[in-house]
Amino acid sequence: MVVLCCYLNDHSPSAIERLSSGLFQEVIITNTIPVAEKNYFPQLTILTVANLLGETIWRIQDDSSVSSIFQ
Repeated sequence: MVVLCCYLNDHSPSAIERLSSGLFQEVIITNTIPVAEKNYFPQLTILTVANLLGETIWRIQDDSSVSSIFQ
């Protein structure tokens, strides 16, 4: 089983072609940079960062530890 976590450059058709070739069982990215629907492929999983950003903002406002989110 090969899983890849990466940054997906939407402007690189050759990279998308290689990633979707079947070499990887799953390719995981975050939604920090939008990916055009035409570049979606079956192995692609897009994770949201909304909860992480919201929690970070809340902790900064509350003067709480942000680093503890990542422990």
